[in-house]
Amino acid sequence: EVDFWIIPIIQGFVQIEELVVNYSESSEDDKSSPETPPQEPGCVDDVHPTFLVALLSRRSRHRAGMRYKRRGVDKNGNVANYVETEQLIHVHNHTLSYIQTRGSVPVFWSQVGYRYNPRPRLDKSENETVACFRAHFEEQLRNYKKQVIINLVDQTGREKIIGDAYLKQVLLYNNANLTYVSFDFHEHW
Repeated sequence: EVDFWIIPIIQGFVQIEELVVNYSESSEDDKSSPETPPQEPGCVDDVHPTFLVALLSRRSRHRAGMRYKRRGVDKNGNVANYVETEQLIHVHNHTLSYIQTRGSVPVFWSQVGYRYNPRPRLDKSENETVACFRAHFEEQLRNYKKQVIINLVDQTGREKIIGDAYLKQVLLYNNANLTYVSFDFHEHW
């Protein structure tokens, strides 16, 4: 009886757009290219296909906070500032979905101080972290079946301690449904 008073809300972002691809507006060079012989369209949608594109980002209610104030994982396996973003594309009666998640590195760590980019530190030992790390990824794998972890932590600078702790936990967890990739974008900047 109280359902009338409950309003489902999310902290996040939603945008839905309809896109029409108009091939007839291509340049004269594209139309007369010998590599692309003229083809008869199979249906009306092939002439001007319509795509419905939706982008939804949902921020977790667990461990939300300011970037330098809320870091790492908690005792229940929730990571700080966790966001799930889903991209949906609907075309020709087919819907495609791609989900990406992001969040803080799931070990116990923090950054103390108010200055820009304070030095990170580990707050608990490797053994104290194992159960919480496991809880985090068991939930992830229950929801998404397989995951590719892309670690964006600086692998050589002040964040190295966090990246090393993360890799160590992945190796200890040793789950075939996790693929770990370390990408140091500072190196490619």
